[in-house]
Amino acid sequence: MPALTPGVEDRVREHVRVLASEIGERNLHHPGALAAARDYLARELEGMGHSVTPQRYAVGGAPCENLEVALPGADEGRETLVLGAHYDSALGTPGADDNASAVAALLEIARALRGVEPRGPVRLVAYVNEEPPYSFSPDMGSRVHAAACHARGERVRMVALEMLGYYSDAPRSQKYPPVLRHFHPDRGNFIGFVSDRRSRAWLQEVFAAFRAGSDFPSECSATFGWLPGIGWSDHSSYWHFGYPALMVTDTAFFRNPNYHSPRDRCETLDYPRLARVTEGLAGAVARLVA
Repeated sequence: MPALTPGVEDRVREHVRVLASEIGERNLHHPGALAAARDYLARELEGMGHSVTPQRYAVGGAPCENLEVALPGADEGRETLVLGAHYDSALGTPGADDNASAVAALLEIARALRGVEPRGPVRLVAYVNEEPPYSFSPDMGSRVHAAACHARGERVRMVALEMLGYYSDAPRSQKYPPVLRHFHPDRGNFIGFVSDRRSRAWLQEVFAAFRAGSDFPSECSATFGWLPGIGWSDHSSYWHFGYPALMVTDTAFFRNPNYHSPRDRCETLDYPRLARVTEGLAGAVARLVA
């Protein structure tokens, strides 16, 4: 199993600082910042020795890019594992938790996979345009990527990383959609794995792979995709094409009071726990592709 090199906590902290503080709000209303974020990610990935392929498209004449690292598998006939996180932020927010925290994890998972030959193909993707007004639309970066996979006839299983850095040990710090509150803790000190019911088997496989190598508190739920928050990220783009997909998350607005606000800043995150989650996810990916 590949291991992250020492210093993962320092590196995830630095990735978040660059994206959320140095660059700041990054979306098509701030195209220079969006391009700066894209360029930072490309430099980091290329500096690890990965080849980065841009997936270019336009929205209202504005250029947009997903960034993909493709790891060819020993058996190209196997299903492709897509692991992705969006690098844009919502209007009016620097987006430290949403979604610099998950992009930081994606970068460090890419570092851990250097030199690894997986059994099947792996695609690591940084998406543009996840946030409104592009959510659930054909202009959403993950929808563009999922559509391209579908057009190639590719068989895909997907994991979306969405907000991984905010935690609280306070009682009643964790909220839930209806029904789920009866089955999970009331403290926001865990990482969640969620999917719709059609993706239950894939969810259980990923969750087991995470727990096999990490003792970080974790919860999973396969439930109705229409419940608030359950389908509100890039995994929904893959559901659109019938692919199994799930989200790994700190549960966003069900826990983090800074969601989609100017308060979503670097200093609000818990970097030791973000680092532990990142290491756990890197180990899970290694098990899934071994």
